[in-house]
Amino acid sequence: MVREARPDDFEHIVRLYRQLQPDDPEVADGSDAAVFRQILASPALRLFVLELDGAVVATTYLNVIPNLTRSASPYVVIENVVIENVVIENVVVEASRRGAGLGKQIMAATLQAAWEAGCYKAMLMTSSRRPATHAFSRACGFSGGAKRAYVARPS
Repeated sequence: MVREARPDDFEHIVRLYRQLQPDDPEVADGSDAAVFRQILASPALRLFVLELDGAVVATTYLNVIPNLTRSASPYVVIENVVIENVVIENVVVEASRRGAGLGKQIMAATLQAAWEAGCYKAMLMTSSRRPATHAFSRACGFSGGAKRAYVARPS
């Protein structure tokens, strides 16, 4: 079952993100919990989980962006997915459950939420150069080459 995250999902989602980014330093000051509450409170940010047998085994994060073009239709950005140890980002499937189609399942539900929100497009960005990552993206309905992404970071 894919559903929106609830406050009691925090620890489960953090555990999944630790699998996604194991080298990230652990947050000890509670700021991660504060950000989690902020995400849940924002109507433009939607955090989904996939629950199997009572356990949260996958998550994805949908950013709905208001827009003044395209008849004022919003769009979404989805970043990075992890499927079978391939990082695409911010979508992660429990390591022991990868390869069972759960990534495609949660991605389909996430895209459905985008279309129901009136979005005219969804953009999935990845820094991966692995063919399997791009094959997964195409299998989920994304086309490569439509846009080019550039990233700036503070120096």
